[in-house]
Amino acid sequence: MTIRPFVADDWPAVAAIIDEVLTAGETYAMPPLDDAAARSFWLDQPGAVAVAEVDGVVVGTAKMGPNRPAQGSHIGTASFMVGTAARGHGVGRALGEHVLAWHRAEGFAGIQFNAVVSTNTVAVVLWRSLGFEVIGTVPGAFRRPDGSFAGLHVMYLDLSR
Repeated sequence: MTIRPFVADDWPAVAAIIDEVLTAGETYAMPPLDDAAARSFWLDQPGAVAVAEVDGVVVGTAKMGPNRPAQGSHIGTASFMVGTAARGHGVGRALGEHVLAWHRAEGFAGIQFNAVVSTNTVAVVLWRSLGFEVIGTVPGAFRRPDGSFAGLHVMYLDLSR
């Protein structure tokens, strides 16, 4: 597996992953997006975008940068998406480690994930294993496709340690 910066030719594969994840409706509080909106959501933010590639195929992606502008720009954030076929093969961990290294190299003081769905236990376990803590949970803030509700965790990693 290779983690590398996103290039324009990656867009069709990244767009397909975004569509798959958003259509499933289990991990992001947003509906499926048309191509222009998906491109804006994933690429038009300050920071960087990376992809995970296996045998020349893009199987996952991450975007990273400041969590907030101006006075909040010293704390980073990131978003991750891995295609269904690649899950359980270390893609999320490799992207997570890349994001941590990128934030450290860029001088961020910490990383805040704003909305990790509590039922996304694979992600919660992964982020905890990389040192993140749940610093708060908004109960019932995420409506799942079956109509049930789950909490949204705010997770944080102090990079100054």
